[in-house]
Amino acid sequence: MATETAIPESGSLSISLTFPPPPPPKSTVQRRAAPTQPDVLTTIYQFPSMEPKSFAYYPADRLYLPLRRDLLHRAIVYEGDKTRQGTASTKWRGDVHGSHRKIRPQKGTGGARLGNKQSPMLRGGGVAHGPHPRDFSTGLPRKVYDLAWRTALSYRYRRGQLVILENGVEIEMNEPRWLTQILTWNHLGQGDGGSLLVARDLQPNISEAFAGVGGHGRLKTEDDVDVKDLLKAGRIMIEKRSLDALLQKHSSDLNRKVPSAINLSY
Repeated sequence: MATETAIPESGSLSISLTFPPPPPPKSTVQRRAAPTQPDVLTTIYQFPSMEPKSFAYYPADRLYLPLRRDLLHRAIVYEGDKTRQGTASTKWRGDVHGSHRKIRPQKGTGGARLGNKQSPMLRGGGVAHGPHPRDFSTGLPRKVYDLAWRTALSYRYRRGQLVILENGVEIEMNEPRWLTQILTWNHLGQGDGGSLLVARDLQPNISEAFAGVGGHGRLKTEDDVDVKDLLKAGRIMIEKRSLDALLQKHSSDLNRKVPSAINLSY
């Protein structure tokens, strides 16, 4: 049996709407900045007395990088490929001078079949699959090469094998025996792996003296030295101005310029 429900009057109808509380604001997560390494301290020595004269600071991203054997290997291979001349050349049978007449008939002589005298099987003939002039140089990104440069310098600095000298290195006499005694006394001679002196200008006395010391040391300008030289010698002696110039030259990977994808100019 159906029942009738009284509908309340419009004036007495009340509707209450409840909304959930707003969510709490999201906390902004602040990313921790990468730790900055302090600058490295270096000592500037006077040659040939090897007396410490002053100190200098260098950024850690230039002189205190971790060892990367893969980068050093790529840099050495790149430098070695550039130094290969690629001038080896041989003559193929078409390049050998002479008549191209067949030496003997194909049949009837009882001998082996022969063509012309330019055949690679005969003496004086062409060379089969011989070398020809070519370019052996390979490519390497400049930023990778610059990073390998600073990695090699950092490796020497970490091992205490990077000796920074005052500018204008010169000695009093051009005597190789005297220079050998100086290098041996300061543990820079052949018994300690030899040394490499990198200077901007080659002074006359020290150039003549280094020419006669043999395996005790070598002398190069800052334009002629490469990554292999930095890793080959036992000690690296370098003028401060040469070190500054090389670090400035091989720092292209540090100048990162990220272009903006949005043009904000109105």
